Amino acid sequence: MGQGFNDYPTFCRSCQSATMASQLLRLAEESGLSPGESELAVNPFDGLPFSSHYYELLEQRRALPIWAARFIFLEQLESSPSGVVLVSGEPGSGKSTQIPQWCAEFALARGFQKGRVTVTQPYPLAALSLALRVADEMDLTLGHEVGYSIPQEDCTGPHTLLRFCWDRLLLQEVASTRGTGAWDVLVLDEAQERSVASDLLQGLLRDARLGNLPDDPRVVVVTDPAFEPKLQAFWGDPPILHVPRGPGRCPTPIYRDTVPTDRVEAACQAVLELCRKEAPGDVLVYLPSEEEISLCCEFLSREVGTLAVPGHPPRVLPLHPGRGQAVQAVYEDTDSGARKVVVTHWFADFSFSLPSIHHVIDSGLELRSVYNPQIRAEFQMLRPISKCQAEARQLRAKGAPPVFLPPGSCLCLYPKSFQELEALPLPQPRVCEENLSPLVLLLKRRQIAEPGDCHFLDRPAPEALMQALEDLDYLAALDDEGDLSDLGVILSEFPLAPELAKALLASCEFDCVHEMLTLAAMLTAAPGFTRPPLCAEEAALRRALEHADGDHSSLIQVYEAFIQNGADKAWCQTRGLNWAALCQAQKLRGELLELMQRIELPLSQPAFGSEKNRRDLQKALVSGYFLKASGVGPSILPE
Repeated sequence: MGQGFNDYPTFCRSCQSATMASQLLRLAEESGLSPGESELAVNPFDGLPFSSHYYELLEQRRALPIWAARFIFLEQLESSPSGVVLVSGEPGSGKSTQIPQWCAEFALARGFQKGRVTVTQPYPLAALSLALRVADEMDLTLGHEVGYSIPQEDCTGPHTLLRFCWDRLLLQEVASTRGTGAWDVLVLDEAQERSVASDLLQGLLRDARLGNLPDDPRVVVVTDPAFEPKLQAFWGDPPILHVPRGPGRCPTPIYRDTVPTDRVEAACQAVLELCRKEAPGDVLVYLPSEEEISLCCEFLSREVGTLAVPGHPPRVLPLHPGRGQAVQAVYEDTDSGARKVVVTHWFADFSFSLPSIHHVIDSGLELRSVYNPQIRAEFQMLRPISKCQAEARQLRAKGAPPVFLPPGSCLCLYPKSFQELEALPLPQPRVCEENLSPLVLLLKRRQIAEPGDCHFLDRPAPEALMQALEDLDYLAALDDEGDLSDLGVILSEFPLAPELAKALLASCEFDCVHEMLTLAAMLTAAPGFTRPPLCAEEAALRRALEHADGDHSSLIQVYEAFIQNGADKAWCQTRGLNWAALCQAQKLRGELLELMQRIELPLSQPAFGSEKNRRDLQKALVSGYFLKASGVGPSILPE
């Protein structure tokens, strides 16, 4: 078993021996020795000899554009006056896999004074995917020396030295402590994604003044070159590592004269045309929504089998959050050598670099959820991607080490003027588009009296912050002084929107906890329905799951049927249900139940379907969502 930082007093008894171990790692990596010539080379992180597979991956790592900047980065990390280093580089340059490993080497040389290296990602599945890859490259065991923390899954242990996590989970951890957390080096990856958690973490860390903190912690912010000037100004001109451009040439984009009326059909026909031409390399397709991804995959899966191409037919793979851990299939090598066609959306604009991609088909659009504070409602907005996203998508066609093929292709399903006239330079900051109530609840837990005083990369509208405070006050989450009430503290414990957490707590009073737990999990997990029914039989099976009381009761009924049928994947497929999303809901429900038991809240027996349970469930929902409630007939409001 590997050793963690708690064991380093025995493994590295002084900073000097830790430095020697770090130098040993550098020697093994820089020497270029073959496995047979370096049998004595020992992995300083677990004390075991390196495997032959380690050296195979090391050759691939050396081919990455970022590898040439390795020692420059370590020098900047050691000497930065503010404790902050910016890393700026293109997608596919190796930033997300190599920077965490070098930070672990840096922390090892310092004897892991304060804790482990923590790396944040804007998406949970990106954190999982990187942990798998980095553990493989470091020749370490996943769950021991390298781990990950994502919703409903914590694959870490007492020996974990390098942890990948969802940025929102780290924000919740920081909000629950007085300091900045137990880490020696913190890597904030993909900062250009502009997630709420990433932006707020940077604000909190800037306010904390890293240079004045004990144990001299370090922060590394990794970003796309387009976002570099804004971060440079925000952090006060810290050292910047510019990742060199890699070999290979980005193909010239081919633009359509007009936007197609049917994006899915246009994308599918473009994929089939590439397959007929037998152009080498895998294909990456960008569509706006998960529903269109599913429709595209269904169509291509039927058509590719009929293509008259040598070898095995192409393998069609969807890539979006609702797929769960199945997204790892995009990295799996096909023994048959079949071409992969990966269909995705904004989820893979910057994350999930695929070296085998050689052809990109881009719709130029994204479907995003945007919150309107004036009507307290979220709506779906179809809009052009930013110029930064468009460039990142085009760069995917360049390929990445160790796979370099002749120039590929990038087909844009829109006119060139569409991007030039309608696209913003950078992605919209999510802090300006999301409901800020969860954010304000976290800030109040952090005992920041005025959320407006916190530093933001882009400050949200004052009326949005005020509305969030009003909503929390209506939910009784704040006391007369504007601080968190006892109820507010409990609400902040739940990984739910404040109004949904309030409805769950109210279900204790109305004796419908069992059903409300299910509903809270189903509303929070990825959508269980990702596309319309494909045939009459599937539509009939899905209608059988609908409930006369509406969507909320239908969600409960779908979940109950899913559990009664043993969480069977085939059962979900025949009804057009998202099996991964329902599994996610099952895990989240268990997590919520465990949390309620831990804080000793009353539970209830199942009673779904009875008239009393129907009324009680309505009362619990209205207790949390009363600001969005309207109705006709007798009042259902709790007295």
